[in-house]
Amino acid sequence: MSSVYVCVAPGLEEVECLAVVDMLRRGGVRVELASMGEELFVTGSHNITIKADSMWSEEACRKADAIFLPGGMPGTKHLADHEGLGRVIREFDREGKVLAAICAAPSVLGKYGCLDGRRATCYPGFEDQLGKAVHTSDGVVCDGHVVTGRGVGFAVDEGLELLRILEGAEVSGRVREAIQHP
Repeated sequence: MSSVYVCVAPGLEEVECLAVVDMLRRGGVRVELASMGEELFVTGSHNITIKADSMWSEEACRKADAIFLPGGMPGTKHLADHEGLGRVIREFDREGKVLAAICAAPSVLGKYGCLDGRRATCYPGFEDQLGKAVHTSDGVVCDGHVVTGRGVGFAVDEGLELLRILEGAEVSGRVREAIQHP
């Protein structure tokens, strides 16, 4: 069973986070929502509060098979400013471990050079923060071990793609069918 470490920062986009988490859990993936804030309760950009499973831990993050970064503002800025997260993101990239981000959060991967030479997408207006990525306006882009999504409207698709990478097309297809997703 795969595991995904989800970094939830104050001001995140709630639906992007929870839609991806929901798809992963339906597919049997172990998901840990880690608070990047001061407490387990994290309030998003639309005033919805999510209770994280744990507080951020560099050690726990390193043990995961994948890292997922939800977008939203100022949540993305908090992720980009977190030095420990930056260290682990660079390690994952060097090791070819799965990195996923949606909306504004691909800019965090861009900051650390993880998108250089890769196709990537993001929320309109963040293209200049993708480093040396080859920008596309596709909804979800998988290039190697990196998955990026354009925005909240593609959160289910990003979750299904991440599930496909971690658990295979059959598992992702079963979840897609169960939720009646075309």
